[in-house]
Amino acid sequence: MRVHLSPDKCIACTTCVVQCPVAEATTKFLGPRMIGPAYERFRLLGLTEDSSLQYCANCKNCDISCPQGVPVSSLNMLARAEQCARLGHSFRDWILAHGELMATWLRHIPAPLKNFGMLNPLTRTALDALGIHRQAPLPAFAPHTFRESLRRMTQPGHSRKILFFPGCYIDVYNPQTGLDMVWALNSAGYDVIVPDELVCCGLPMVANGFWNHAHANAERNLQVLARWRNAGLPCITACPSCALMFRSDLPEYFPDLIKKYGMSPLNDAQEFLLDAFEDTLSASTTDQPVNVCHLVYHAPCHLRAQGNGLPGLDLLRRLPGVYVDYADAGCCGISGSYGFKKEKYDIAQTVGSRLFARVRESGATAAVSECGTCRVQIRHGTGLTTLHPVNVLRKFLDTGC
Repeated sequence: MRVHLSPDKCIACTTCVVQCPVAEATTKFLGPRMIGPAYERFRLLGLTEDSSLQYCANCKNCDISCPQGVPVSSLNMLARAEQCARLGHSFRDWILAHGELMATWLRHIPAPLKNFGMLNPLTRTALDALGIHRQAPLPAFAPHTFRESLRRMTQPGHSRKILFFPGCYIDVYNPQTGLDMVWALNSAGYDVIVPDELVCCGLPMVANGFWNHAHANAERNLQVLARWRNAGLPCITACPSCALMFRSDLPEYFPDLIKKYGMSPLNDAQEFLLDAFEDTLSASTTDQPVNVCHLVYHAPCHLRAQGNGLPGLDLLRRLPGVYVDYADAGCCGISGSYGFKKEKYDIAQTVGSRLFARVRESGATAAVSECGTCRVQIRHGTGLTTLHPVNVLRKFLDTGC
C-alpha cells in the first residue's frame, strides 16, 4: 500500500512551520517539517511514529510555502494512513470520513427528522461522547440532494455539454449552489451532465486514515471521468478540495490508478465561468442597477494550493456594483472535518480567529467562499450569511445584488 515520497529536498528552512496555522495555534503539533520530512526518515528506518501526526489538518499551507516543492502534507497523510492501519480507526473518524455513505443510508428519512435527530441536544451530547464537539457547526441536510433536484430539471438542450462534479457538500447539504451552477452553465450555452456513478472524491477518507476506501473511490471516479474526458467534455467542480484531490493528490497517493486511467483533472468552475462571462454572461449585466453590494471574500487553502489564482474573486469583481473585500486572513481552521473533532475544535477556532475578526471588521453584508465547510466555519465564527460565488452571480444576473 505504501507509496514512498522522498523527503530529501527538504533543507530544514522552517518556512512551512512559520506558515502552519496549527503549529501557531497549539504546541500539540510538532509542526509540518518535523512530522513530515524529518520523521519520514525515521519511518523509512522502521522507527516509532509521533502521536502529534494526528494534529496535521492537511490544510496544505506547508505545501504552498515550501520553496523546495516538498510534498509535506502528502508525507503526513501517507504516514497517518499507516498509523491508522496499525492502531485502528475510531467510530467517530469513520462517521466523519463517510458522510456521503451516511447520507445515502438516511436518504429515505425526511430532512427535518434527520436534522432533528442529528442536531438536538441529546444527540449532540452523544456525539460529543464519541468525539464530535457539541458546539461543532454540523451542517443540516437539505430536503433534497442536488442530484435529485437536477433530475427534476429541464435543461435547454444545448449541443455543448459539460460534466459537473458536485462534491459531497453541494450534493447533500447545499444543493442550491449546484442548481445555481447549472443555471449559470446553461446561460453560458452548456447542458450539464452529472454521472450517477461519481462518488466522494475521497479526501475525507484520506484525512481520517481510510486509505483503502479512498483508493476504491478514486478508482471508480477516475474510470468514469476517463470516459467523459475521452469524449472531449470539459470537466469542472465548484469545490476547491475536490479539484485539488484530482489535480494534485491522486497522482501522489495512487500512482497505480493514474497509470491505469490517466489524469482526469477537474477544472475550477469559477475559472470556467470567468471565461464564459466574457463571451456570454457579460451581456446580461448591461441593464442591471449599480447599487453597491458589499461582500468579503475568503480564499480556501485548497484553492490557493492549486496555484491558479483566485478566479472566484475575479468573477465577483467583474460584476458592476459589487464591492468585494479580500479577507486575506489565512486559514478558517475547519479543514474539512478537522474542526468538528472534540480535541481539535478549540484549535480550529483559534486558527480561524484572525479571519473571523477580519470578516466582522469588513462591514460586509455576506461572506463569500468556494469551500462549503469554510462557509460553515465562517458562519459559525461570525454569524454572517455565507455564499458561494455562483450564488452571487445568479442573484446579480437575476435581480442585481
